[in-house]
Amino acid sequence: MPTDPRRLAFLLAVHRAGGVLAAADLLHVTPSAVSQQIARLEAEEGIDVLDRGPRGVTLTPAGRVLADAAESIEAELVQARQAVAALGGELTGRVSVGSIQTAIRTVVAPMLVSLAERHPHIEVDVQEYDPPEATRRLRAGDLDAIVLERDVDVDAPAPRGAHDVPLLDEPWRIVVPTSLPEPERIDDLAGLMWVGPQAGSAADRALGRLAAQLGTTFETRHAYNDFDTAISLVAAGQGVAMLPALALQQEVPDGVAVVALAGLGSRRMVVRHRKNRHEPGPAVRAVVDEMVAAAREIDLG
Repeated sequence: MPTDPRRLAFLLAVHRAGGVLAAADLLHVTPSAVSQQIARLEAEEGIDVLDRGPRGVTLTPAGRVLADAAESIEAELVQARQAVAALGGELTGRVSVGSIQTAIRTVVAPMLVSLAERHPHIEVDVQEYDPPEATRRLRAGDLDAIVLERDVDVDAPAPRGAHDVPLLDEPWRIVVPTSLPEPERIDDLAGLMWVGPQAGSAADRALGRLAAQLGTTFETRHAYNDFDTAISLVAAGQGVAMLPALALQQEVPDGVAVVALAGLGSRRMVVRHRKNRHEPGPAVRAVVDEMVAAAREIDLG
């Protein structure tokens, strides 16, 4: 009996998502449906494709061979659709983009305007995610490209099978309540109370780097994810914050001052996509190119 490629798609989802439950979430089906399809695949092939243990499932050697075949089938279908679209002389397709908030406002949204003019048949679906969730969904195949943030001084290369395209380097700024004296150099930042960024964010890594540079530890209160939240807390006199320049392009509220200091470093914004024999496809490349062009137009003042 020939292998049913529909069952291979379920195996590939388990491989990408790392488990049956996560694969069910990725495919928008129940876990039992995934388990049933895997069981039928094993029965039809007469082999075990998953090792089932107390900590979850992993692919057997035979399972990995079949998962590789599933990826090849998927890639060939993508190429076939792209070839058919190319017969009409225009790029077409659907590209899913996951992004942090500031990038949507300053890069992704402007990109949609220029992309529609150059490639009107490319459909882009934009979803706001924090970097860990966006990275997971890119790895699982749920997203085609993601916009991430990095503190330049503690930047890390893209993992295997992915590629980062730098979009923008923007300076960090210090946001202080006007009730406090404005710092004149980074040494003046030691001993201040800080509004705390979300753990693991670029702002969190930058703040840790700055503290180490000054040979101290910063006392923090609260925890923010959204930069507007940080500004509001600073305006309420809860501490100072280190924010990227793009977060401060709009007018800040009364009671808040923005200070530029040498030695703060920069936040880097990158767009990441999968990179292998078949990816990125033409539509994804077109979206990335438009993001790069949109980023070049940003005036950081």
